[in-house]
Amino acid sequence: METTFLSDDTRIRIDSHRPKTAGRYPIVLALHGSGGFANLNYNEFAHMLADRGFAVFVPHYFDATGTTWAYPQEIREHHRRWIGVISDAIEWAGQQEFADASSVGIVGFSLGAYLGLTLSAMRPGVRAVVDYFGGMPDEIIAEMKHCPAVLILHGDRDLTVRVTEAFKLESLLKSRKVPHEMKIYKGAGHGFRGLDMLDAAQRTYFFLRKHLHDSANFSEPKAV
Repeated sequence: METTFLSDDTRIRIDSHRPKTAGRYPIVLALHGSGGFANLNYNEFAHMLADRGFAVFVPHYFDATGTTWAYPQEIREHHRRWIGVISDAIEWAGQQEFADASSVGIVGFSLGAYLGLTLSAMRPGVRAVVDYFGGMPDEIIAEMKHCPAVLILHGDRDLTVRVTEAFKLESLLKSRKVPHEMKIYKGAGHGFRGLDMLDAAQRTYFFLRKHLHDSANFSEPKAV
């Protein structure tokens, strides 16, 4: 279902997906990459997670800046605004009657992973981040105040975001003793296909379940 929320007086579209059974479920924000919704069906991915017991929200954070495809200059110019929108999306999601505001995770793809990791480093309350072929900006590392559990998923043939970003993030998490997992996909580029995508989706589910489902308000969906 698509609706909107306000962020600095701007209407932002957001797609929401909920489990079929009644209850309050951990929140997962799915964040698209620099191509917006052009190169991946994020709502299909969100629906898969919702069917497995999460309240999933896909914010159209580019609405805040009128962006359709983010190039490096636009990313430098607008990233703080987008992070603000994502933060507002978390607040809005937490007000929905089927969502548990005490248990929040982020799944970010490429630019979305950078934004999700940045937000979680600056704002308490995010319990887990899944990083699909993204990374942590260098300038944020020195300022990092918080860091949730992180799952790193990256291809070793990625020419857009080099796999060195994954290893750099892994080293940071080790140095801070932050719970994390990592899977490097041999031969994969910027984006996964076939069995790699199925494996990544499965890892995402189990990682989020491990770090989010222990909420006191979590309601296990019934088998259908």
